[in-house]
Amino acid sequence: MNQKQSSRTQEAYTLLSRGAVEVIQQAELLDRLRESSEERRPLRIKVGFDPTSPDLHLGHTVLFQKMRQFQDLGHEVIFLIGDFTGMIGDPSGRSETRKPLTREEVLKNAKTYQAQAYKILDPQKTAVRFNSAWMSAMTAEGLIHLASQYTVARILERDDFQERHRMAHPIGIHEFLYPLIQGYDSVALTADVELGGADQKFNLLVGRELQKIYGQPQQVVMTFPLLEGTDGQRKMSKSFGNAIALEDPPAIMFGKIMSIRDELMFRYYELLTSEDMDDIKRLHPMEAKLKLSFMLVERFHGADQAEEARRQFDATTGRGDPSASCAVCQLTPGSRRLGDLLHEQGWVESKGAARRLMTQGGVELNGEKVTDPQSEIVIKPGHTYDLKIGKKLRYRLVGL
Repeated sequence: MNQKQSSRTQEAYTLLSRGAVEVIQQAELLDRLRESSEERRPLRIKVGFDPTSPDLHLGHTVLFQKMRQFQDLGHEVIFLIGDFTGMIGDPSGRSETRKPLTREEVLKNAKTYQAQAYKILDPQKTAVRFNSAWMSAMTAEGLIHLASQYTVARILERDDFQERHRMAHPIGIHEFLYPLIQGYDSVALTADVELGGADQKFNLLVGRELQKIYGQPQQVVMTFPLLEGTDGQRKMSKSFGNAIALEDPPAIMFGKIMSIRDELMFRYYELLTSEDMDDIKRLHPMEAKLKLSFMLVERFHGADQAEEARRQFDATTGRGDPSASCAVCQLTPGSRRLGDLLHEQGWVESKGAARRLMTQGGVELNGEKVTDPQSEIVIKPGHTYDLKIGKKLRYRLVGL
């Protein structure tokens, strides 16, 4: 390989590994990218999704973004829909057995996944496969043979299984099959690379091992972070009330993105875009956040809707001073201590700092100072509340 080709390979690796938690193994990925370039053979990139819910959010698109980068470099992306594994339920990170879904429920959810994924992926370059194609055809004898390739001791190395066993929580035998079947998908597809969330590492490595057992080259495993939600602390999830849903109306999506903390904004840039991070960090944080909000709304709703969302945001917040941090924050209804809310949203570094700020008169709600740290705010659906923190931080709280 000449110097120019070597440079292109390194550039491709830098782009593809951006934001990754682990690349197993880095040298293998570099070798495969180099061989792909020399032989003009695209790599087969496997990414599996179990459509256990119809609700997609920005956290799901971390992998979609990486898949698109592989596509733009000329590689073959396989969008694997786990219609078979979805009926088992991925035990990763679970403290209890998932409720099994019917095939009809899984297929209905899969349609939502595909429709949303194509807002990032190139439909013409995306191979959609269903793992029921080979698993439904597998005989009982074949399944027993597959199960014989792994030991119970190895399966119990998983932290979640260990914890459930320690706590005497039931573990279904069918759950032990999940990582084996996900791993066998890599054999069926002869995958070169598999992408997944950091919580999927065990399952992805099973794929590497099964490929070796079945006489195939072992896939490279690339894991990526679980994107934090608007609270900046827990992974994005509808159940936590911190998700930015792909089906959110444009103005709501814009406002939610504007409500995140600056440090989380840079993480969103790294995982959800291909923007040069040095260029972004040279921008004023408010300017950078506005740019991010516009980009993501445009991606899922179009340029006209993004322009209107920006206009509504400016009108709602009354933005004047560009150095002032002013944003819309969507909150679930309910009563909570205002000091706790300041800390939960990351507007102050600790609950103690919130108490000090309030007692010093540094917090205003709807134009009135709130000096009692025990004061509560009652969020009602559809109601708005103007919050001022210190001299520059201003938020429009909106009940969902």
